[in-house]
Amino acid sequence: MSTPRVVTFGDNVVDCYVGRGEMYPGGNAVNVAAHLSRFGARAAYCGAVGDDPAGRHVRDSLRDAGVETTRLRMGGGPTAFCLIGHEEGDRVFLGADLGVSIIAPEAEDLSAIAQGDAVHTGRSSRIEPHLADLAERARLSYDFAVVRDADRIGRIAPLCFLASFSGGDLSDGEAEELARSAREAGADWVLVTLGGRGALLAGPGGMHRAEAVAADLVDTLGAGDTFIARVLFGLLTEEAPETLLRAAAREAAQTCSRYGGFGPAAPIAVDRSRAKSLSEIYSTETTVRA
Repeated sequence: MSTPRVVTFGDNVVDCYVGRGEMYPGGNAVNVAAHLSRFGARAAYCGAVGDDPAGRHVRDSLRDAGVETTRLRMGGGPTAFCLIGHEEGDRVFLGADLGVSIIAPEAEDLSAIAQGDAVHTGRSSRIEPHLADLAERARLSYDFAVVRDADRIGRIAPLCFLASFSGGDLSDGEAEELARSAREAGADWVLVTLGGRGALLAGPGGMHRAEAVAADLVDTLGAGDTFIARVLFGLLTEEAPETLLRAAAREAAQTCSRYGGFGPAAPIAVDRSRAKSLSEIYSTETTVRA
């Protein structure tokens, strides 16, 4: 494949660094789209933000990154945000609000996805009832994040070209077992990122491993999204697993050397009184429906 086209769908936020008074565009689907564009893919983002300073910052940052935003809705409420602190360079989530970011795919979104080679979304987008519709139209990349529920993996993995997991808390043996189980459930490729220990990728040719690349650690936010984007790009362009894993490790290290998942900073412009704890946000995983 020459230049893959990838549509990302769903979650977005502005990541607000309270100690710095700055906000950056973010969210898994947004970050993956921006990095795919940087790696050479034709990337498009489908999602919803508020018609407010935060939403305009997300929109403008995507456009500046070369991401198509034809299917970006604006208005109807506030842009989602996440409040972030740091401990020794590692992120600490202080609170969040989902704003207008949780939406169901519309017919025009599905048409845009059908024109692509792949579509990426994830757990944070809360569109599980619609994943089969996405997978019918393009190869599905899905970020499970820290979800390890066997029933949920069993439902989603058969739809996946690439299933990704965050496994920094897992031993090597546990990570390998997770990758094997998702492959056995039906995913073509399974990526498990391991933080400072690198990542592993399971596919038709077996299990492949890459060590982490040393980074000038400033902020780990967005490193996993960078890794996913580079692995997906490499798979779509038919790179060897060892090659694309090494490249993904290098790119993730670069993301760790700056603040934010990508893009420029802007002054924080959200209503912090709307913030809820992450336990409240994830106490229910309500999914959108048609």
